Amino acid sequence: MGEFIIRDAREDDCEGIVSLIYELAVYEHLEKNFAATAENLRHSLFTERVARSAVAELQGELVGYAVYFRNFSTFLCRGGMYLEDLYVKQSRRKMGIGFALLSYVAKRAEELNCGRLEWCCLDWNKPSIEFYRSIGAQPLEDFTIYRLTGERITKLAEVFK
Repeated sequence: MGEFIIRDAREDDCEGIVSLIYELAVYEHLEKNFAATAENLRHSLFTERVARSAVAELQGELVGYAVYFRNFSTFLCRGGMYLEDLYVKQSRRKMGIGFALLSYVAKRAEELNCGRLEWCCLDWNKPSIEFYRSIGAQPLEDFTIYRLTGERITKLAEVFK
C-alpha cells in the first residue's frame, strides 16, 4: 500500500484539493452549496493567504486535505486555529491519515501559541464524532453557530453605507 505523507499544500495541488472538496460536499449531502474552483482556492491560499492547507499524499495521489486559518479568543486574549475542513477519501480511511492531518494542524497551532483549536462537525456524522471524541475533543453544547451569506451580508452591510 505504501506510506502516506502529510505536507503543506502547493499551488499545483489546488485542482486536486477542489476535487476532494467536492467529494466532501457529496459526503455531507451539501453539493448544492459547492461553488469552489481551483482558481479561487489558489487565490485564497496563495495570494490573499486567508487560509492554509495541508494535504495527504499516497503514491503521488492526493487522498486527503485539511484547510485551516487563524482566529482569536477575546476570553484568552490569544490567537486560535479554526479547522474548516478535514477530509480523507473514503477508500483511504482507517489508515491514520485523518489523525495525521489533524495532528499536523495541531502542530501548526502549537507553533503559533494558539489557545485553542476548533472545528464544526455535522450532528449526523457519527464516524467523525467518534474519531474526534477518541482524541479528547469535546463538543461545545452551549453554542449555536449563526451564518449570513450573500445578499444577507449585503443587506446588513447597507446599514453602514
